[in-house]
Amino acid sequence: MIKLTQAQITGAIIAYLLGVFIVPIVIYFSDKAGLVDVPNERKIHHGKISRLGGVAVWISVMLTFLFLVLLSYYPSGQGLSGIIAGGSLMFLLGLVDDIFCLDAKFKLFIQIAIASVVMILGVRIESIYVPFMQNPLELGFWSYPISLLWIVGISNAINFIDGIDGLAGSVVTISSCTIGIISMVVAPSSPISALVAFILLGAMLSFLTYNYNPAKIFMGDSGALFAGFMLATLSITGIAKTSGPLMYLPLLILAVPMLDVAYSSIRRIMKGQSPFVADSEHIHHKLLHAGLSQDVAVLILASISFACAIIAILIAGSLSKYYIFAVVVVIILFILNIISKSIKKRA
Repeated sequence: MIKLTQAQITGAIIAYLLGVFIVPIVIYFSDKAGLVDVPNERKIHHGKISRLGGVAVWISVMLTFLFLVLLSYYPSGQGLSGIIAGGSLMFLLGLVDDIFCLDAKFKLFIQIAIASVVMILGVRIESIYVPFMQNPLELGFWSYPISLLWIVGISNAINFIDGIDGLAGSVVTISSCTIGIISMVVAPSSPISALVAFILLGAMLSFLTYNYNPAKIFMGDSGALFAGFMLATLSITGIAKTSGPLMYLPLLILAVPMLDVAYSSIRRIMKGQSPFVADSEHIHHKLLHAGLSQDVAVLILASISFACAIIAILIAGSLSKYYIFAVVVVIILFILNIISKSIKKRA
């Protein structure tokens, strides 16, 4: 019998091994079905590449979680039902968009609807820490709009940075690892949130093996919306539920996608454009326009994300016991990058 509260590393390993086998199948199916991303004036890749990476990530996460639950029990009462159901709905929305190209405003409406259901199921920020106040400030009605902004905002923020090979996957990997680590050390701790975060970590690592430049598969809206939603909700149940200043750590952990979505939205609004219209002026595009290669641009932004993660871990006071997890993530990313490039050169 596996205890879910102690299965974080086991979940990450299982999800990774599943993903390593599932991703090539998805690539093959995408090619046969014509579900590939075609280059245009806004995209920088060459050739037709599968855009259904989210399918592999979602399947890996769900099968791993189901397997562990079958060996143990279903942890009720921790907001998990809302996270799993909402994440799956976000995945389906992204998948339909990957295939049929939905209108941006319609997608936003559905995202708001999904987030609303999840908040009703208990996944929301109910109070905030205010300096010099003895007790947390209860948000009451404002719990819903603040939680809605966070969930929908982070879901789209991950989608926004998914513009060059390996970037979104690297940021999600680092962020999910950090959320998992901190969820185990804050008071009250949330080992179940940590478990799901580490499962997402394993699934994303397997996807990254095929997503490094030059990519063989893209995350697509299905993967970006699913991963973003999972990070947003897990950061609520795992970290933001604490009553102290540590509840603000998700702002630091997810600083890279948050800065990009803020920069992109403000820039578009100032130009009189809709903030939902895609363009090629995100932060990673700016780095490419400055003459940097994709690999260097990813290294810079992933390093910033990693630095923020280490600072968050230090603030949480978990360095002595859990720092090794963050170090292992970087080592695995580095090794997978080398292996991935070696395999592609031989292919």
